[in-house]
Amino acid sequence: LMRKAPGMLMNPDFPLFMRWGYFPRLAPWLMKYMSNANDADTRRISKGLTTIVGDSVDQHKAMVSDTDAAEWVKDCDYSFAYKDRAAFEADAYTWGLRREAGFEPVLREGQAAREYEPNLSPDVGLLATMQNHAFIRDPGGYVKALAGVFEALGGAVVQAEIKDFELTDDKITGVVTDQGRKECDRAVLATGVWSKPMMKKLGLSIPIETERGYHIIWKDATGGPSHPIMVASGKFVATPMQAGLRCAGVVEFGGLEAGSSKPALDLLRRQAKAAFPNLEASEEVEWLGHRPAPSDSLPLIGEVRATGVYTAFGHHHIGLTGGAKTGRIVAGLVANQPTNTDIGAFDPMRFA
Repeated sequence: LMRKAPGMLMNPDFPLFMRWGYFPRLAPWLMKYMSNANDADTRRISKGLTTIVGDSVDQHKAMVSDTDAAEWVKDCDYSFAYKDRAAFEADAYTWGLRREAGFEPVLREGQAAREYEPNLSPDVGLLATMQNHAFIRDPGGYVKALAGVFEALGGAVVQAEIKDFELTDDKITGVVTDQGRKECDRAVLATGVWSKPMMKKLGLSIPIETERGYHIIWKDATGGPSHPIMVASGKFVATPMQAGLRCAGVVEFGGLEAGSSKPALDLLRRQAKAAFPNLEASEEVEWLGHRPAPSDSLPLIGEVRATGVYTAFGHHHIGLTGGAKTGRIVAGLVANQPTNTDIGAFDPMRFA
C-alpha cells in the first residue's frame, strides 16, 4: 500500500486526496495507521467491526419498533457493481472476509445485471448483490425522529458547546458547557473526531484523524438506481433517498478546518455520471463530512478508567450503521447492565 499510495494520490481519477499543507500533522497518525495494513490486522479489524455491524438491520429495527422513527428504515438489496467477472475476482480478498462474516452475494452478469438495474452503464457487466439489507431514507430525518422519541420518553435535548469535564476523585460530577455547568454522574462522549480534545482532558491522547468524505445529492433524480449500489471502479455508493440520489465516497486527508475540495467533488460527479449515464436532476447539493478514523480502524466503546465517562466514537464510515448496536452496548454499561458482547477490542484504554 505504501508503494501504491503516491500513484493513487497523483491519479486525478482515484478517490484519494491530500491537502499537502496538512501532511506534517497527519504523518504520525498515518504511520500508525499504515502499520495495520497487513493480513493479520485486517482480519482482526474485520472481526471487530462485524461485532458492531453484522446484525445492524435487526438492531435498527428493534430500536425503532413501534415508534415514528421506524418509517425511515427501508428494506433493500445492496449491490456491488463491477466491470466484469475479472474485476470481481480481483476483489477476492475482501469478499473472503465478507463470506467469513456471513455475507454471500448473488451474482448477476451481462443481460441479467442490466435487467435487474437497467439504469446502470453498459460498462457494468456484473452485480454482486447482498440480500436482506436496509438503508436509511434520510439520515437527518431519522436522527431527528430518534430525538423526538427520546424526548417523548422524558429526555431533554440541549445544544451546547462542551468545554470540560469536572472530576472529583477521578469520578465525573459535571460537564462544563458554554451554557453553564451540567451536573451528572455519567456521561457518554459520542462526538466523532471532535472527541479527541475531550479525551485529552481525561489524560488520553487518541490517535484519530478525520477522513474527509464527500457526497452529492441529485434532487428529484431520474435515471439512477432502484437500490443502493457500491460502484467498485469509483469506490462510491449511490443510494436512492427521500431527497434524491445520494452518491457518497472519496477519502481526503486535510484536517477539520479546510473547506471543501472542488477536484474531489468533480471526480465524484464524473464517476456518478459514468455509472448512470441517464442521470438527471432538478438540483445538485454538495456536502463534506468528517469520518472519525482511529489509527487501528476500530471504534472506542467503553468506560474511561472508572470515571463514569463512556466513549462511543471512532466508527470511520459506519457510524450510523453501527450506531444502534453501539448505543445498546453503551446504555447497558451506563445502567450497570453490561452486554454479553465481547467489546474488549474497542476498549478506549488501549491508547493509555
